[in-house]
Amino acid sequence: MSSSIINPPSQLIIFDTTLRDGEQSPGASMTKEEKIRIARQLEKLGVDVIEAGFAAASEGDFDSISTISSIIQNSTICSLARANDKDIRRAGDAIRHAKRGRVHTFIATSPIHMQYKLRMNEDQVVEAAVRAVKTALEFTDDVEFSAEDAVRSEIDFLVRIFDEVIRAGAKTINVPDTVGYSNPALYAQRFEQLIARVPNANSVIWSTHCHNDLGMAVANSLAAVQAGARQVECTINGLGERAGNAALEEVVMATRVRKDLYNVTTNIRTEEIVPSSRLVSAITGYVVQPNKAIVGANAFAHESGIHQDGILKHRETYEIMRAEDVGWNANKLTLGKLSGRAAFRSRLEALGITPDSDEALNALFVRFKELADRKSEIFDEDLHALVSGHQGDDVVNRYVLEELEVTSKTGQVPRAHLVLNVDGKIHPVSASGSGPVDATFKAIEVVAKSGALLELYSVNAITSGTDSQGEVAVRLNQQGRIVTGQGADTDIVIASAKAYLDALNWLATQGKANPQTDEVM
Repeated sequence: MSSSIINPPSQLIIFDTTLRDGEQSPGASMTKEEKIRIARQLEKLGVDVIEAGFAAASEGDFDSISTISSIIQNSTICSLARANDKDIRRAGDAIRHAKRGRVHTFIATSPIHMQYKLRMNEDQVVEAAVRAVKTALEFTDDVEFSAEDAVRSEIDFLVRIFDEVIRAGAKTINVPDTVGYSNPALYAQRFEQLIARVPNANSVIWSTHCHNDLGMAVANSLAAVQAGARQVECTINGLGERAGNAALEEVVMATRVRKDLYNVTTNIRTEEIVPSSRLVSAITGYVVQPNKAIVGANAFAHESGIHQDGILKHRETYEIMRAEDVGWNANKLTLGKLSGRAAFRSRLEALGITPDSDEALNALFVRFKELADRKSEIFDEDLHALVSGHQGDDVVNRYVLEELEVTSKTGQVPRAHLVLNVDGKIHPVSASGSGPVDATFKAIEVVAKSGALLELYSVNAITSGTDSQGEVAVRLNQQGRIVTGQGADTDIVIASAKAYLDALNWLATQGKANPQTDEVM
């Protein structure tokens, strides 16, 4: 008989790092307002720990962490910090107002990192780690320590440094697969060895943090859970640098569906998984692939006649979980063209969208009414799209679309005619292109002259139907600075123009909060 039947399930802590590690994805930088919206949704989702950022990375990151700390009540708010005094104190100050705050400090422990990046020996690394933990304890009793690149670290050295930081006061020990190098069997073996060999191992929570370079982040994370890890660090949609991180939705649903294997329970309200996925996708511009597990558009679609027949006769023949349990079919009609301002404000608040002022609310309400005139049914996704793009005081609104007309006819070269408002000055401009969108972008560049390279152009339908809003993501690279712009409209060409101008406004913004440049965790 398996232990999962004999023993009661234990608690698995879900540590979400979408706002920190997820933001390291190229072009996924978020404004303070966007981070707050995601943090509120993560709290609604039931995430135990929200890693809100890297306080020492920038003033913008510090401000976002501090604000989120003062708003969120039910989740622990965490800031990452390198193992040095400046970073630790910056992180401690950022979480000072949190109801529950954590400092997450790290230092590299693999030979290749210590030799070439840190230029430190083992004794120096241990000394820095212990000092960092002790300094963090001045701000909170919840301190997590991570051994960066633990998978490629020597096991004896990991045992030594983990022993030292536990005795110094660390409560959570993270064993990250920083470069996505491990596989499930070896990763589980590493946890088993560490838990068996590290003194006082039972006094701390063991944590896993996996990257997806070889496509095994979720599998490795689950293997670690089977080996004794009781915290999983993950992101919504698997967002993250390079190939991304372990996907929160996959980890959670795997442990829920296969209780016989993992024997753990989480605090996640699974019906909020799809809304969380859509919000993160809309804000970052990273579209979810249709065949993505759990949150992809085709995740519960059945094309095969055999499958369809089986589903109609008995759902569990081909479905191991219900679509409703993860939030599908929850995009119910909320508002219409006759809805008033009070109902509009109430629904925004329910979605975690809080305009900064009455003027901002009025501007959103006007856009809502304009949308309602063109679209008969308004869904929650439409409301999120109304505030998509990087809105807020921290982004310069230099470029504004006043008018757009495109002509596209079989056998003729498409042409776009635009009126742009740039710094308050009106610029009528025209250009031709291989298609209406290409012509529109070329016309914008006649005025902007940004010199940026278009790295991504992505279109996604927000809801079903021919009157659905099209949501466009545009990623620009201007001499190594990568930004993503978003736009939404029932006219896809207008949505495209909005997205391109949004990206240009990002490029025009001075002092934008960039995610950390050093690869961490």
